Amino acid sequence: MTPSELSQAILAAVAACLDAGDFTGTTPDEAVTERPKNPDHGDYATNVALRLAKPAGRPPREVAEAIAARLRETDGIAKVEVAGPGFLNITLSAASLGELARAIVTAGATYGHGTDLAGRSINLEFVSANPTGPVHLGGTRWAAVGDSLARVLQAQGAAVTREYYFNDHGAQIDRFARSLLAAAHGEPAPEDGYGGAYIGEIATSVLAVRPDALTLPRDEAQEVFRSTGVDLMFTEVKQSLHDFGVDFDVYFHENSLHESGAVEKAVEELKASGNLFFADGAWWLKSTDYGDDKDRVVIKSDGNAAYIAGDLAYFKDKRSRGFDLCIYFLGADHHGYISRLKAAAAAFGDDPATVEVLIGQMVNLVKDGKPVRMSKRAGTVITMEDLVDAVGVDAARYSLTRSAIETTLDIDLDLLTKKSNDNPVFYVQYAHARTRNVTRNAETYGIGLDGFQPELLDQPADAALLTALGEFGRIVAQAAELRAPHRIAHYLESLAGIYHRWYDTDECRVTPRGDAEVTDGNRARAWLNAATTVVLANGLSLLGVSAPERM
Repeated sequence: MTPSELSQAILAAVAACLDAGDFTGTTPDEAVTERPKNPDHGDYATNVALRLAKPAGRPPREVAEAIAARLRETDGIAKVEVAGPGFLNITLSAASLGELARAIVTAGATYGHGTDLAGRSINLEFVSANPTGPVHLGGTRWAAVGDSLARVLQAQGAAVTREYYFNDHGAQIDRFARSLLAAAHGEPAPEDGYGGAYIGEIATSVLAVRPDALTLPRDEAQEVFRSTGVDLMFTEVKQSLHDFGVDFDVYFHENSLHESGAVEKAVEELKASGNLFFADGAWWLKSTDYGDDKDRVVIKSDGNAAYIAGDLAYFKDKRSRGFDLCIYFLGADHHGYISRLKAAAAAFGDDPATVEVLIGQMVNLVKDGKPVRMSKRAGTVITMEDLVDAVGVDAARYSLTRSAIETTLDIDLDLLTKKSNDNPVFYVQYAHARTRNVTRNAETYGIGLDGFQPELLDQPADAALLTALGEFGRIVAQAAELRAPHRIAHYLESLAGIYHRWYDTDECRVTPRGDAEVTDGNRARAWLNAATTVVLANGLSLLGVSAPERM
């Protein structure tokens, strides 16, 4: 019996109680089940009686007793106890609980997936770093978490478009071009320019493409370094992201909004609706009318568009492409964008709920107990390549995803290079590799996935592992709802620990000891081992981390 099947059984018991007049009310839409912290309290617990007691006008324990009596008549349920103020502690029969292993193996790569977001079209914009340098450590975190979140949302049925907003319009591009040109001339970087060895590398690459660039007048040469340099830098950024396991469906150019007239069109629409007003020589968005802390300048007094003008046009473009939810993943210094972007949606007459802004905090690297502050290549910032070179893609992605994005993250490089249980990614990956090794060993005994007798998974360690495996779907659904892929990492670490303890339990062996005969119990546990393989692999996949066959 899967957790969802148990929930349906609980709802059926409630409906039976209502039909019989045991208490009054209506059948709830769902019955939430959870694993009790104490395994002596059963396999699952539910608070459904507490929720029904008030509308029924009855004490919660009386409602719980009525439901428990119905549940005890349900096939696959071995025991139901009423605890505390009215909780129901449910123990499944070994056969019923064991059937979960078959269900997981049969579902394979789709196990843990759901349909909560079926029919939703989501635009997920993340990273979106300026094309003026390598991806810094903060952007690397957004890449890891953003891609994992996309996978999680897709696992719940959403159609997700990964989008990178290419900031190729504005003053930062001019500074980048001047920096490249200065490097090509052997001059120091402009006071407001960009430094680091990568500037010289890109400048050299520009000259390889356009060897005549330095013979041109300075303004023409700067334009060559701007256009070619930005293309080269962004090509490098895309390659770095690809090597990190992150590929985007759309690379949207900010400059296209200005060249196509989309910015002007958005501004005129807001003027016509009265949501822009003219003051102090500038045009302002009435964003305070929609919950922002202040009105925002859209067209500056010099006639140039402010940055928010592009944001307005970009939102309109996303909605015109059919996305019913636009998620923006932004850095720690962008808190003001939450109310700003929601106000922009409202100003267009749209639902502010179509905009969701996630704010991520920064990352610090620590080695030998001390902060790592300088990049060999970028000079002033630590880059994606620096982290990957130090610990590898798997450890980098896992470590960046296993903490809530709203917390500042310290990454211990010494820990992540250890091949020990202290290293969380090693601990989880080793659990998967161990399941595969068990399967290979079982095959030498002729033990495969046939002749399954689920009732033989009757040890406490079997039950603990099965109930943990049964939680995976709920964890994935929560991670999607809360935009929190770190919950999957925490779950995997807990599951790995439960599996390792099961593996060390003599009564739960998949292969017999010594010359002992293979039993049906060994065969049953081969199924449980295989089910664990599936869940660990599926969970690691949602984090963009490999599930190794051997370690």
